[in-house]
Amino acid sequence: MSDSKFDSIPLEWVRAFETTARLGSFTAAARETGLTQPAISQRIGNLEHQLGTKLFVRKTRAIHLTTEGEAWLPHVQAALNSLRDSSEALFGAGRNKIVISASSSIVQHWITPRLADLLAASGAEITINTMVLSGDAAEEDGTVKIRYGAGDWPGLYKAPLFEERIAPMVAPALLHTTKDWRDLPRLSVSGPRPSWRNWREFTGQPTTSPTALRYDTFASALAAARAGLGVLLGSLPLCQTDLDSGVLARVGEAVMPHHESYWLLASKERISRRQWEALRTSLTR
Repeated sequence: MSDSKFDSIPLEWVRAFETTARLGSFTAAARETGLTQPAISQRIGNLEHQLGTKLFVRKTRAIHLTTEGEAWLPHVQAALNSLRDSSEALFGAGRNKIVISASSSIVQHWITPRLADLLAASGAEITINTMVLSGDAAEEDGTVKIRYGAGDWPGLYKAPLFEERIAPMVAPALLHTTKDWRDLPRLSVSGPRPSWRNWREFTGQPTTSPTALRYDTFASALAAARAGLGVLLGSLPLCQTDLDSGVLARVGEAVMPHHESYWLLASKERISRRQWEALRTSLTR
């Protein structure tokens, strides 16, 4: 006969243990689950009392799994994954729809070339909504969002699309009109991306003449660069096709890395793990 104390362990206590063990912090677990830190601590304390053993060693500024906690964790994670997978298999058939919210430049230059792979991997009905770039990952509709930032969005599936690298680029015809590309007009994009001031600070070199045109989207600024209206400080991964085809040309050898990039984000409540893996493998590199 099984021990009744093990038959009545609340799932919310087990989830609190798994989240805390995975993240290594009561505070981080509270942030991911939307609970308070005392609530997480209380649930784990209740769990330890019911199990009759300590799962964590608590220190002033850190916590660590005990030997028992470390041994139990993989079994807990396997059980929770099995519960999620079976729920998706039994009740998730109608959920195989993915709505992606992204800027027009990301849709055109990153998602579309990879869309066939995503369709094959996910088998989902996919809707794509374009939007003006925002750092807010929670406000707009969409099961999947692509946003520019440092990846500090808690409680979401997340993965960077690529490692951001920035360099100036220009239409070759415009480049032929001057001996020094810095004499050409400068194109700028509003928003969170690196600016010409950042480029000057990175290289220690003067930039081009003052901004001639400023755009609110990267797609519009890229179209202006293609039309020969000025020099664009562009994302190398996003503009690789234009560079390979000769529509645009790099100027100089310097490349500026950036700690922020485009991130693939999805709510764990609105998308299955299988869908997330299809998205991650198809859209990131």
